[in-house]
Amino acid sequence: MIFRRKSKKKSNNQENWIKKDLKKETKSSPISEPKGFFSSLKKGLSKTRTILTTDLEDLFTGNKLNISHLEELEEKLISSDLGVKTSMELIALIEENESEIKSPKELKEFIRKQLLSFMKKPEKKLYGSPHVILVTGVNGVGKTTTIGKLAYKFTNEGKSVLIGAADTFRAAAVEQLEKWAKNSGSDFVKHKEKTDPAAVAFDSIDAGIARKKDVVIIDTAGRLHNKDNLMKELVKIKSTINKRLEGAPHEVLLVVDASTGQNALNQTKTFNEAAKITGIIITKMDGTAKGGIAAAIQKEFKIPVDYIGVGEKIEDLHEFDPEAFLDAILN
Repeated sequence: MIFRRKSKKKSNNQENWIKKDLKKETKSSPISEPKGFFSSLKKGLSKTRTILTTDLEDLFTGNKLNISHLEELEEKLISSDLGVKTSMELIALIEENESEIKSPKELKEFIRKQLLSFMKKPEKKLYGSPHVILVTGVNGVGKTTTIGKLAYKFTNEGKSVLIGAADTFRAAAVEQLEKWAKNSGSDFVKHKEKTDPAAVAFDSIDAGIARKKDVVIIDTAGRLHNKDNLMKELVKIKSTINKRLEGAPHEVLLVVDASTGQNALNQTKTFNEAAKITGIIITKMDGTAKGGIAAAIQKEFKIPVDYIGVGEKIEDLHEFDPEAFLDAILN
């Protein structure tokens, strides 16, 4: 029997979380490429690893996989936030190949191989003049923080960045984003509160072109309680950007919180229908998360995970590496 897990209610106090996070980071001096990324990733995925690697011996009778016990494995996969659909498909593949799986080690390797086939390494993007990235996601997922980290990543690579604050309905969001722009060495464009977000996006592209920036990153609102209007607004922003610069935005990145499980899948579906998401950024991979969501999103929507956040520091946003990710879970 499959049990669907209900996601726990999360605090909406995003502003305090951002301020706390930013306060820690503004004390930091410029940082080079971080060491120990694999250790951080392994720590962040500790809950998933515990779920998927505990008591696998119980699924075997001697050197034979006991098919009658696969329901236990299916529950483990679902509990790792792999999702019902992806978990069921993986179990079906295990059943088809059960004669070749003779030990817990071989089972882990089979799971790794199949999950790897669901995922792909992000492609290196070609930067235009400027390369425009639209960032979206619901409030509370760490979107503002992630934009700051993404901007820092680009500036640390020697690229010039401009950030546009198109979430004009939350003054605190604009204020915090401006601090992140300064902290990452990026230019910043904002308008007065409650200005048309599309107008901010247009002016951000305008400024990016005039100042010859390599990258323009545009923030958007994330108020899901008014979902229809939010999605219409997102469509309008995309259209406006394209009118100012043909072919833009070149990327539409959705930020999701790793700890929200099934909600992250629902958010991906909703935003993808409105904005044609090109890549996912998974945040808060901090030990409380269940990393199966990275495979589930890619398997169900064919959208690559471009980046993952593994900590609070400004350099803790990394390009997604499927092999390192799975090693951290299963090794």
